[in-house]
Amino acid sequence: MHEVMICLDEPPEVVNAGFAIHGLNRLDDHFRLPDLWQFHLYQYEADLEVDGTAHRIKPGRVSLIPADTEVHYRYRGRSEHLYVHLRPSPRGVPHTVPLIQDAGPAGPALAEMLRQAVTAVADSPARASAEVWAALWRTVRLQPNEPGDGDHPAVTAAFAYIEQRLPRPITVPDVAGAVGVSHNHLTRLVKETTGSTLVAYMRHRRMVRAGHLLRESTLSIPAVAASVGIPDLQAFNKACHREFGASPRAVRDAAGH
Repeated sequence: MHEVMICLDEPPEVVNAGFAIHGLNRLDDHFRLPDLWQFHLYQYEADLEVDGTAHRIKPGRVSLIPADTEVHYRYRGRSEHLYVHLRPSPRGVPHTVPLIQDAGPAGPALAEMLRQAVTAVADSPARASAEVWAALWRTVRLQPNEPGDGDHPAVTAAFAYIEQRLPRPITVPDVAGAVGVSHNHLTRLVKETTGSTLVAYMRHRRMVRAGHLLRESTLSIPAVAASVGIPDLQAFNKACHREFGASPRAVRDAAGH
C-alpha cells in the first residue's frame, strides 16, 4: 500500500491523541486498529511495513494509515512520535495522499497542530478535531495531486504566503524566497497554474478582498484601500475600475450600503 484515500469535507472524530515512545523494551511492533485510522508524525528512523509494503520512517515524515490495516514497525532504539487515532468522515470528495511522506517545511506547523490536539483531546474534543482536521488538510497538500488535479506545493505555499500578507508590500522575490524556490521557477509554476503572472494574481486577490470590504462593511474607502495594500487612492481607484469596471464608491453603492 503506497497511497490512501480520505474525505475531509467534514471534521474527523478524534478518539485519542498523544506522544508515544517505542523501542525501549522491544524493537518491533505488529498490530492493527480495527476501527481507527492512524496519523503519525515521526521523530526517528525505522522500517514500516503496511499490508506487506515496505516504507522507510525518517524524522519529519508523516503517515496516514487506514483502519483495519496490518502494520509492522521495526525500531532501531528509542523511537518517539506524535500520533492521532481518528475516524474520518465518510462523506465528501476523497483525496489521494501518500501513505507516508516527508512533511518538509510544513513539519513544524504540523507538529504544533498535533501538540495542540494532544493538549485538547481530554477536555475539548471539538478543538482537538479542529486541530487534526487542519493538520490533515496540510498533509493532503504536501505534494501535488494527479496531473490537472491540484497545484504544485510551491504554488500552494506561495498563495498562502500572499493571503497572509496582502496589506503589506510583496515582491515576487519575497514570495519565492519564502517558499524555497527560485524567482523564475515560481513564475513558471504560477503561469502554468493560473495562466497569468504572480503579480496579476496578487493584484486580483487584493481586489477580491477589497470588493468584499466595499460591499459588506462600512469601512471608509481609504481604510479599505490601505487594508489590501493599495494605500494610494488614485491607484486603488484604477485597480477597482480594472477589476470591477466601476469606482470604489459605485461598487459600494451597488451593494446598497
